[in-house]
Amino acid sequence: MNKVKFEFSSGGVVINNNEILCIKVKNLEGKFVWTLPKGHIEKNEKPEDTALREVEEETGYKCEIIRYIDKVEYWFKEDNQLIKKTVKWFLMKPIEKIKEHNYEIEEKKWFNISEIFDNLVYKSDIEIVKKICNQKLD
Repeated sequence: MNKVKFEFSSGGVVINNNEILCIKVKNLEGKFVWTLPKGHIEKNEKPEDTALREVEEETGYKCEIIRYIDKVEYWFKEDNQLIKKTVKWFLMKPIEKIKEHNYEIEEKKWFNISEIFDNLVYKSDIEIVKKICNQKLD
């Protein structure tokens, strides 16, 4: 059995007027799912910088960090490799739309907080959104 691979990512929960920005991507099974924008932390990059960069790349929105939310950890398998992923999440607000989303993203959409839980599929995404809904937003 292969050793566990550790991955570290960072992402943003972008909120504007009770709406949260989500992206539609293909998952490991090839199905389209709604999720939150995030990506791998590059060497010598701070988690905050990764989150801002990934949100901009994946959604086209330049954002500002309001605060750190929390980190989530989960396990998954890819090509028979067991992976433990740690994601640091930041609450953000959009500053300006500077471009369209990138080619890896099928679609982006603002979901009202009242409908977001009907659309997110990953447990870790749902948990992080619930955390901000249970906290004061600003």
